[in-house]
Amino acid sequence: MEADLFNDTVGHIVAGVDEVGRGPLAGDVIAAAVILPDHPLAGLTDSKALSASRRATLFEMIRNEAKSWALGRSSVAEIDELNILQASLLAMRRAVESLALQPTLVLVDGNRLPQWPYEARAIVKGDLKEPAISAASIVAKVVRDREMVELDRRYPGYGLATHKGYPTRAHLAALKALGVSPIHRRSFGPVKRLLADPEVG
Repeated sequence: MEADLFNDTVGHIVAGVDEVGRGPLAGDVIAAAVILPDHPLAGLTDSKALSASRRATLFEMIRNEAKSWALGRSSVAEIDELNILQASLLAMRRAVESLALQPTLVLVDGNRLPQWPYEARAIVKGDLKEPAISAASIVAKVVRDREMVELDRRYPGYGLATHKGYPTRAHLAALKALGVSPIHRRSFGPVKRLLADPEVG
């Protein structure tokens, strides 16, 4: 039944869109939009189910073979101002708007759609069901992970290259020891509590 619902894409220029980085305490949220080539790309699935090396390989394949792909982001300041859900939807919108080839149908991972003029469908667990969304999840994750490695060089001691900004025990301990950096999300609970009372963390 569900397969029938989402197979009526014939005649459409279909873009898949997904975001990475809702949960971390640090860094931007990054979205990717991908319009796949007419031929299948083998191995596409939820980026979290792939090894880092496999993601990197698929990332290069997607970049080289996709009809169009683009990134969108919301900054730490926008996340703190808007909230993470709205910032994620904004990043998705920016990714789709940045595509050189504009889609006639957008498939979005999750259960919420950005505010935009595109015909679109929200698909829960879409990164497992729709290859274009899988491709977008891979692109977004590889790009964000690489950015966190770079940010680890600029803000050493937090372990960003390892945990990618997620609230691991090591990250929380580093936050308490080093304090809040400019790339930490001040609206997120652990960071907000640390700012309010450095002794509590």
